[in-house]
Amino acid sequence: MADERSPARRRPRLHRLVLVDLLILAALGGLSVLFLSRHWGSTPIDAPHGHAPFAAPTTTTLPPTTTTSTLPPPGPGFVAGHVTAVGDSVMLDYQIPLQADIPGINVNAAVSRQWSDGVQILEELKASGQLGAEVIVGLGTNGPITDSDFDTMMQVLSGASRVVFVNYHVDRPWQDPNNAVLANGASRYPDVFITDWATLAAQNPQWFGGDGTHLAIDGPGAMALALLITSTLATG
Repeated sequence: MADERSPARRRPRLHRLVLVDLLILAALGGLSVLFLSRHWGSTPIDAPHGHAPFAAPTTTTLPPTTTTSTLPPPGPGFVAGHVTAVGDSVMLDYQIPLQADIPGINVNAAVSRQWSDGVQILEELKASGQLGAEVIVGLGTNGPITDSDFDTMMQVLSGASRVVFVNYHVDRPWQDPNNAVLANGASRYPDVFITDWATLAAQNPQWFGGDGTHLAIDGPGAMALALLITSTLATG
């Protein structure tokens, strides 16, 4: 079933950050925050959600991005001072606030994208000189992943200054095993960090549609996730 949602008008960044700060504080304190929700259908995780894939830029000229901490210099094939995000349809849900929170970020997300597809995209971006030294990975919603899959991706990302993986809140049996793969990977690679979306999401079921996985585009859950990723990127 197609999702007829349309992106909401972008809110001023300051107002969004204040709102999301309060939202996360309320969630972590176990409080219940209620929001008006949009209509949702029950759509399989790996079926189209009405999102148009966000294609990678065709130019090698990337706008500048800003980081707030000192990072090791990147290896060959990475663009220092730039951020790249690669993800699936969940990333499409929070793409707008993520771009607002990290100006100049290069987002490449698509419906039904698999982990192996993301590896290939990252390889292509690196080969063409478009892969940022800081990489955000939002993949693994659509199927199980293994430690070997993680290592394959990290072979591509070897030399990145920092890699942030977003863990999972998905109504599928691979949720916990995939989260374990990410946690294990972060323990083995010094420049890998985890955005713990699973914990915050579990405390706020009102953010989700009928599939228990996707968020209202530019809605409160999407803003919270974007800010959580931005915080991970800033602090490690």
